[in-house]
Amino acid sequence: MSATSPPGSPDQRGRAGEVFRVFAKLGLTSFGGPVAHLGYFREELVARRKWVSDSQYAELVALCQFLPGPASSQVGFTLGLVRAGLPGALAAWTAFTLPSALLLVLFAIGAVSLDGAVGAGILLGLKAVAVAVVAHAVLGMARTLTPDVSRVVIAVVAGGIALMVPGGWGQLAAIGVGAAAGIVWCRKVELSVSAPLAISVSRRAGATLLATLLLLLTALPLLAALTRNSWVALADAFTRAGALVFGGGHVVLPLLQAEPAIAQTVNPDQFLAGYGAAQAVPGPLFTFAAYLGFDMQSGWGAPLAALLALVCIFIPGLLLVIGVLPFWERLRVNPTARSAIAGANGAVVGVLAAALWSPVITSGVTGLAPLVIALGCFLMLTLWKLPAWTAVLAGAAVGAIAGVIDVGVVW
Repeated sequence: MSATSPPGSPDQRGRAGEVFRVFAKLGLTSFGGPVAHLGYFREELVARRKWVSDSQYAELVALCQFLPGPASSQVGFTLGLVRAGLPGALAAWTAFTLPSALLLVLFAIGAVSLDGAVGAGILLGLKAVAVAVVAHAVLGMARTLTPDVSRVVIAVVAGGIALMVPGGWGQLAAIGVGAAAGIVWCRKVELSVSAPLAISVSRRAGATLLATLLLLLTALPLLAALTRNSWVALADAFTRAGALVFGGGHVVLPLLQAEPAIAQTVNPDQFLAGYGAAQAVPGPLFTFAAYLGFDMQSGWGAPLAALLALVCIFIPGLLLVIGVLPFWERLRVNPTARSAIAGANGAVVGVLAAALWSPVITSGVTGLAPLVIALGCFLMLTLWKLPAWTAVLAGAAVGAIAGVIDVGVVW
């Protein structure tokens, strides 16, 4: 590996096994939801391992926010693609997704539970850790991506939009406004073009993947209507839900509730119990699909249904991002596009800062104990420069103690 090679360049490629190990650790320790996942990714893969640069990472986050699907999983999948090609992309998705999917299936059969004072304390500590991780990511990205007054203003405005219009649409609007402002305000700024992401996907392959996604979205509803087969109906329901989600996993809840194939087999109590459990496990919230799939079948079919639901809800977002990337790499070198990207990158900082406040801080800092945990973990990351997984372990341990002795848990 060349010491002078920029992050994300072809001669800094790794192996799929390396990607799997790194994302398995992230899949076991990335608590706190999609925004927190982006913080964990930046800490581990940008700041520590330097797989990509901050500007490349921000571009990727902005792109995935614009696309339907689970944004954090799309970012992780692409980082695996950059590091080790298609095997690395599949390794990243598998390793990041599998831990939470298995935990939710175990929850579905009653094998795991986080009830009681210890369980509640652990969850409290993990939410507080997410506050520290996201705050650290926002601080680091702000230093790189908002170096001048124009981009600071863009970040502030974008953060205000994201707070005033909560949810995926607010984030989408904020980044869109940031891109438009970048075209106007960042034209005279000296913009350096970050190295292109090292992806081995041709435009023809990208177009084929996009066509495959369109085929799935049109063929599956027809097959489900014609065959009346429960397995085809399951694949259709989860594929459609995965294709229509903007802004992260929480948005998928009403889409899944509205699917007849799910509503007819999973009662409301089961649905809400599983969704609550999905908030408590690490990794992507879309793994809630594994829980639902397991409940939609019985006997030997239940594990297969869980796997099918899991793959189907992720496949649209993954096909979309890998299909769009080769076209994006051509577009991003255009001078106007570069100005827009500079504005969008500033907006990403604002969006993450807004999400740091709500829902990360508002749900994670509920008393003196979580405040102390969040501050302590922030110092671990910034002052002592410890890896994020050590903060996760420390936060969970202190949270468990606070839960048992019931000290400072709520204001």
